[in-house]
Amino acid sequence: VSKGPGNTKVAKSTAVPPGPPVYLDLVYIPNHSNSKNVDVEFFKRVRSSYYVVSGNDSAAEEPSRAVLDSLLEGKAQWESNMQVTLIPTHDSEVMREWYQETHEKQQDLNIMVLASSSTVVMQDESFPACKIEL
Repeated sequence: VSKGPGNTKVAKSTAVPPGPPVYLDLVYIPNHSNSKNVDVEFFKRVRSSYYVVSGNDSAAEEPSRAVLDSLLEGKAQWESNMQVTLIPTHDSEVMREWYQETHEKQQDLNIMVLASSSTVVMQDESFPACKIEL
């Protein structure tokens, strides 16, 4: 936080600074997909075939609708329309609403949301899982 005119506090962004894009195969969206650290600039710069969207805490706004919208806005500015797969780690109301409300834009931008009905069983525990092939 820095002091602006009249000693008013101005919040500085802690997100990715502007610069050339970085291309990766798989990216885990940081901070449980919270909008404090991920914005449009993140998706303009950090370009990936797969993004893992974690977060299952609606009180903490995780995953954040703003982050999901930032993906759409950032991806729209890429020079190519390469396919991007979004992998949610939890079934959340935010993710379901975003998917339904932006489905047409996702298709235009070549973004696929991977839903999984697979389950992994380990010892006495079972949990949902997604298979990712790179």
